[in-house]
Amino acid sequence: MPSYVEPIEKLIRQFSRLPGVGSKTAQRYALTVLAMSDEDAQAFADAVTEAKSKVRVCSVCGNYTDSDPCHICTTRDRSTICVVQEAKDVIAIERLGEYKGVYHVLGGVLNPLKGIGRDDIRLAELFKRLTGDVKEVILATDTSAEGEATATYIARFVKQYGIKVTRLAQGISIGSELQYADEVTLSRAFINRKEV
Repeated sequence: MPSYVEPIEKLIRQFSRLPGVGSKTAQRYALTVLAMSDEDAQAFADAVTEAKSKVRVCSVCGNYTDSDPCHICTTRDRSTICVVQEAKDVIAIERLGEYKGVYHVLGGVLNPLKGIGRDDIRLAELFKRLTGDVKEVILATDTSAEGEATATYIARFVKQYGIKVTRLAQGISIGSELQYADEVTLSRAFINRKEV
């Protein structure tokens, strides 16, 4: 890779920190920013700064929001909670336009090999939400071994409350991430979910 002056190298290093961005892509992004007009570059920087200062995590569901609690938590049917791993999974399901309940973002999955236990994800917050209003918990974690183990753990706990527990139907390939599923596959998996 060519050697650039330090400010460009610094920008390339910052872009390369993003997931899925290799050195060549980071270099292309950095050079694209440099080619922008001053106004466009400032607008780009302002958008990053504004998102960092205004977006926070909803105290109820754990999704990203600019108000607390978030719009979904305050306006949707709270009798159904869809449990997902990350906020990006909420966006994948919302694209369908079919789900009318609320969400719970775990912020990860159980993974003892990496030292991620019950207290490292938002399980306690989920269990506190299991009031008389909740009729169903939909488990929409990834189909990885860790996602399945987390879903099984949650299902065992939730069933003690007499609440219906369902899991998205298969159709999403094993080991894949929910955010990369196409809309037809995700829609079918969501509609054909089964009780656990």
